[in-house]
Amino acid sequence: MATLTRPTHLLFLLLLFLLSSVPRRFTRAALGMGSRPVLALLLAVALLAAAAAEAGTADAAKVGAAKGKPTSASPPAAAPTGRLVIDHLAEEFGFPLLPPSKLNRSDLTHGANFAITGATALDTPYFEARGLGAVVWNSGALMTQIQWFRDLKPFFCNSTKEECKELYANSLFVVGEFGGNDYNAPLFAGKGLTEAYKFMPDVIQGISDGVEALIAEGAVDLIVPGVMPTGCFPVYLNMLDMPAHEYGARSGCIRTYNTFSWVHNAHLKRALEKLRPKYPNARIIYGDYYTPVVQFMLQPEKFGFAKQLPRACCGAPGSVAKAAYNFNVTAKCGEPGATACADPSTHWSWDGIHLTEAAYGHIARGWLYGPFADQPIVQSS
Repeated sequence: MATLTRPTHLLFLLLLFLLSSVPRRFTRAALGMGSRPVLALLLAVALLAAAAAEAGTADAAKVGAAKGKPTSASPPAAAPTGRLVIDHLAEEFGFPLLPPSKLNRSDLTHGANFAITGATALDTPYFEARGLGAVVWNSGALMTQIQWFRDLKPFFCNSTKEECKELYANSLFVVGEFGGNDYNAPLFAGKGLTEAYKFMPDVIQGISDGVEALIAEGAVDLIVPGVMPTGCFPVYLNMLDMPAHEYGARSGCIRTYNTFSWVHNAHLKRALEKLRPKYPNARIIYGDYYTPVVQFMLQPEKFGFAKQLPRACCGAPGSVAKAAYNFNVTAKCGEPGATACADPSTHWSWDGIHLTEAAYGHIARGWLYGPFADQPIVQSS
């Protein structure tokens, strides 16, 4: 089984995360290697209602991050405060923040960000056929980003086939998180979990197909994240009225919605397990988003977060009954009436949809060194 040392290229495909050219083995010792170039390809998808890494198609101007913290190269106005998972990973390997793939192809020394706002695992016609074309937040699907990656191949390796093979063999592909936006289509259309469950087999298959497509392109090391616990996010807590017994006594999260996310992740893990014997020369890692967010709720002090119900740092109160969530669909973060908390590092939820820089940092470190991956990206030796 392959192990990575240090990527040389980062390519970000809509939450498909490709960390490329870290020497063939990601080891703790290799993190000290500063001499060889790092190419990390990050292919990232959208998370929850928006992307966890949406810089791929945005313009280059940075939006002001709370407390002046660094941001992705070009996050959209609704992006989370500060650095995202991809930024923390890039910095850990000594890379600069990645430029959007559509912004500047002149300097791809360290890769590019292919993320698309609202990206899905499934193509738009899938939703249109189910009467959801008007509600899906889809500017491009996983396969669209993979095609963008193919189109940019000449900019990464344009000499020999062997050069490309070696380059991508020394890369980490982060494929996801995908699925959140696919499920948002039926959920935000008011169709409920029963309908959303019907999408699950196709979503899982779409992610699996994407992983296989990347392996066919030369990917050797891939991390495929699951989804976050939907029932913990203020956007859903504000939208849904559930019986009292549906809310976790300690977390305040909606149990049935978290179960839905857990089931998706269980199916995704199973799909990855099926791929591993098919591609014995590839290392396919499951990246855990679910467990850390649950831990942020149950053990907030461990991560430096305030002990409170799920609450957006940036937003505005909704109804009196749901004011604690600080999420209002008519005054979302960045819109008139919304304000940001004094210290985003005390919150795990930035705007009720995305996470804060601090939360993404904890997750990135958990992917790199454990325990938030079924095997850490960075090996102990």
